[in-house]
Amino acid sequence: MKLSVIRRACGSLRIHPGSRVSGLSHRCPPVAPAGRRSTLRAASGSTGGGTSPKVAVNFGKKSWRGDGFESNSPLKEVVQSTKEAMVALQRSHPSIQPLLAIIQAGEDDSLLEINKKMAGKIGLNVTQICLAEECSEDEIVEELLKLNEDPRVHGVYLHLPQASLTSRVLDTLKPEKDIDGITDLNVGRLARGDLSKGFLSPTASAVLDLLVKHDAPLEGKNALLVGGEGPVALALQCLIEKSGMVAVKINWSSTSLQRQLMQADAVVLLGTGNMDVPSTWFRPGTAIIRCEPNMETVEHATEISSKFELWYLTAAYRTQNVVHSCCRWIQEKQYRPWLLRSLKLQPLTPVPSDIEISRAQIPKPVNQLAEEVGLLPEELEAYGRNKAKVRLSLLDRLHTQPDGKYVLVAGITPTPLGEGKSTVTIGLVQALSAHLKLNSFACLRQPSQGPTFGVKGGAAGGGYAQVIPMEEFNLHLTGDIHAITAANNLVAAAIDARMLHEATQSDKALFNRLVPSVNGVRRFSPIQISRLRRLGFNKTDPASLTPQEVSTFVRLDLDPSTITWQRVVDTNDRFLRKITVGQASTEKGQIRETGFDIAVASEIMAILALADSLEDMRNRLARMVVGTSRAGQPVTTEDLGVSGALTVLMKDAIKPTLMQTLEGTPVFVHAGPFANIAHGNSSVLADKLALKLVGRDGFVVTEAGFGADIGMEKFFNIKCRASGLRPNVVVLVATVRALKMHGGGPNVSAGAPLPKEYIDENLSLVAGGCHSNLRKQIQIAHLFGVPVVVALNVFKTDTQAEIEHVCQIAKECGASDAVPCHHWAQGGRGSLELAQAVNEAANRPGNFQFLYDIEMPIAEKIRTIAQKVYGADDIELSPTAKDKIDYYNQQGYGLLPICMAKTHLSLSHMPDKKGAPTGFVLPIRDVRASIGAGFIYPLVGTMSTMPGLPTRPCFYDIDLDPVTEEITGLF
Repeated sequence: MKLSVIRRACGSLRIHPGSRVSGLSHRCPPVAPAGRRSTLRAASGSTGGGTSPKVAVNFGKKSWRGDGFESNSPLKEVVQSTKEAMVALQRSHPSIQPLLAIIQAGEDDSLLEINKKMAGKIGLNVTQICLAEECSEDEIVEELLKLNEDPRVHGVYLHLPQASLTSRVLDTLKPEKDIDGITDLNVGRLARGDLSKGFLSPTASAVLDLLVKHDAPLEGKNALLVGGEGPVALALQCLIEKSGMVAVKINWSSTSLQRQLMQADAVVLLGTGNMDVPSTWFRPGTAIIRCEPNMETVEHATEISSKFELWYLTAAYRTQNVVHSCCRWIQEKQYRPWLLRSLKLQPLTPVPSDIEISRAQIPKPVNQLAEEVGLLPEELEAYGRNKAKVRLSLLDRLHTQPDGKYVLVAGITPTPLGEGKSTVTIGLVQALSAHLKLNSFACLRQPSQGPTFGVKGGAAGGGYAQVIPMEEFNLHLTGDIHAITAANNLVAAAIDARMLHEATQSDKALFNRLVPSVNGVRRFSPIQISRLRRLGFNKTDPASLTPQEVSTFVRLDLDPSTITWQRVVDTNDRFLRKITVGQASTEKGQIRETGFDIAVASEIMAILALADSLEDMRNRLARMVVGTSRAGQPVTTEDLGVSGALTVLMKDAIKPTLMQTLEGTPVFVHAGPFANIAHGNSSVLADKLALKLVGRDGFVVTEAGFGADIGMEKFFNIKCRASGLRPNVVVLVATVRALKMHGGGPNVSAGAPLPKEYIDENLSLVAGGCHSNLRKQIQIAHLFGVPVVVALNVFKTDTQAEIEHVCQIAKECGASDAVPCHHWAQGGRGSLELAQAVNEAANRPGNFQFLYDIEMPIAEKIRTIAQKVYGADDIELSPTAKDKIDYYNQQGYGLLPICMAKTHLSLSHMPDKKGAPTGFVLPIRDVRASIGAGFIYPLVGTMSTMPGLPTRPCFYDIDLDPVTEEITGLF
């Protein structure tokens, strides 16, 4: 193999636009390129440990010019090509400066001058870490671990004694930063001829260049490598053999040394050995290169005059490797095509229980799944083997990547049993990814443990369309709901504590405690300065406040009757709906009535679902209004001084959790707000991350809670306003069971046997439901300009005639397509028709529009939803609702979107009115606001935010095997 071919095999310098990188490390002073002032001390000339050996070269009468850049010299060629690559890199990525880090032992800095000079010619930065000459292995490893994780370092050069290059040290160094090619992986890549990712040893490359310069071509000639062990010797032997030469390695102590030297065309002396080699042992014209571990006097003058060429050439190849490494790093940051490996399903009949199906499938390790969908290792925070948080830095890395197609799964007005939106969502992505080979992500809400242990059970899907492991999905997951609980209850504690302290202390005492003197100095905290600004006080010195300003600053003066903030717990506990707090004598009579909500009803959950960055979440948390003062002014968490602490509690919860389906396709699980008093959708951030990962032709499928009149409407009017995203398709889930109910069938109750009308074929009931509720839900989607595909979730009691009847009428009602889905029994294969229909609909031009102008008055926005979505004739505002609307307008909240809180069991406010009711007036009992989340929520009837347990909850069947630790009874 020719040397040029070997070099090309190392990979071309490909530059990709759009990547960004921050500045240089603060741990190490940089070496500026030539012509710039440098603050770095010179490098050590201590023993190179085989990574940069001291050399002498004998080329007979050939001599070395002092600058080394004579015409056609190998050094000039390497420097010129590297400079050109550097210029191209800087042109496309001006913020990126390749950085070489040198770890050396000892104080001799002579070698750094060569690397520094070469880096200056190329335009690299160099940083040096000087360890003690007798540094320990632990000290070297500690520095390497830091450099491995520093994205600003693109190459690491270990200028250490050979004894320090232990297996542990070499195993610690990341191969992608090993620009000297000394790690086992890089040496192994060279040995098997795979140079696309590794690095060639700069010393070995330089030696081979000099051999070519001495006597090209090399093919068929003999090269003798004398002495020396380690990665450089191995790399040199591999390179010489790949150049076509015959490489023979021999020890200094070999009895055949003289004979072998006489037969060699080129000799590389790897170490001084224990004997002098007479010049008569070499035949005339032999190329002799000494790779000496120490800088000793060489007997022949021609060798002394030639040694610098190899040193500079080695440094040039090292800098070239740094530029190669930087370019590879940039390439790694670009979008990666998926290499998804699907998991095979073998559906059984009859279908086993959900937990049995989940347990029978072994999920891929989450780091493997992440790699398959283009995530970088540094973007993953693993929580065990099966799930991981994904860092938001992904959005910065892929900010130029076009989004994929956005699909919303909604449903017709459901029965109390639910109609299977989650299973449809999972079955659809399994069909898209595992069977149609189209990149797809499911984005699901995290389930509350209240329903999991109550009546409904888990929310991981069902049958052969599940997220696995379903136990981990339904129980705790990565602790996001617990973080919300802690944050929510911290606010509640802060409210009661503040009211207590204000009621029992003077202005001066409050001020002295809120702004304490520390070491004789009194300072406002940043959050207190923020409150001063909101109060209109442009002061930062606590001593400068007047008594009136002190009073205004320290007293929130919360009116207990206006406090809307409640404590939360993630359990269905009906006896916490109304409680009394402050009854202990230590609370000094500060008794008030309050209550608990279920954790997912917290405004913090809604904020988590709508925030698009950590900063946005911090700002939203600060804007949360907990009540009003006696003067009628809103009191926020920022006024309480707690918003920063809330952000700290939520800093990990903001990252979506990566899991997988039964067929190994990716799922983001993130947030789970109530679908009545909140918007009932998974997070904006999960959708945004997924849309970047799937690529332009991929699909992100997310789900909206309850029926389309609630979850879908809020998805469009609230979530899409917050995210700026626009959906391509709505998948409307229907069941024969629900359609029969809307067509006039008897009531359906959870836990009770289904009436015979739902088991026996009844086409007239099916048609009635299609022409009423299904038609209306399709029309609602069309109000937003989005095409609809109806997914009929097939149950075993459905007849073929009923299935065909639904699909035919759905198309007549305006659906782009309507298909039966058998994913529960068959997995993704059972949703292939749906996947094909969605793919076709998504490629049609869309015309998305919001239902109302955000600048419309609050009452008009409510009226628009009531009339156009629910079918009401008008709305009726109670006096309380009118007063609240006036107050919100006065406070500047009139431009917020509307989040209607009404029953999910009917299009109207009357749960028993099925089908598509008309001729009713929608009563608005009250109007409340989630200012942090960013919406106004009118109350239509009474909304319970704390479910209760039934007579026989799910937990009766849930248990753990203490031997196998397997969970039973979850569904």
